[in-house]
Amino acid sequence: MTSEITRINPAQLHATPGYHHITVVEAGRTAFLAGQCPLDRSGELVGPGDLDAQIDQVAANAVAALNAVGARPDHVVRSVIYVVSDDVAVLGAAWRRLTESVVGPAFTTASTLLGVARLGFSGQLVEVDLTAGLPG
Repeated sequence: MTSEITRINPAQLHATPGYHHITVVEAGRTAFLAGQCPLDRSGELVGPGDLDAQIDQVAANAVAALNAVGARPDHVVRSVIYVVSDDVAVLGAAWRRLTESVVGPAFTTASTLLGVARLGFSGQLVEVDLTAGLPG
């Protein structure tokens, strides 16, 4: 069984910087990934104070998690991005780096970008939560 994924931007809604307002998944299995954090394989925080380094680690971790279930970034049907900042320029830069990363195609789907006060690990600046429609 394969999943068909359709991404839609209704004409009645505002233009987006690359994501779609609606993602529809027809049949198939779904994988819910835990929030991907900027931790290396040994569980150490990568890039303390360096948002770009943390984004790169999160992107690599997300691709590894997707690969573990036979999925690619373009199978992602929903994403939520958390960035420790209330600065719109920082949020925009984080969005651009993620969309240009190895996991970039994941963010063409229904996506939310949030500025938050704190994340779970001390020094953590970014986390990405993904849901994927798995191929058959």
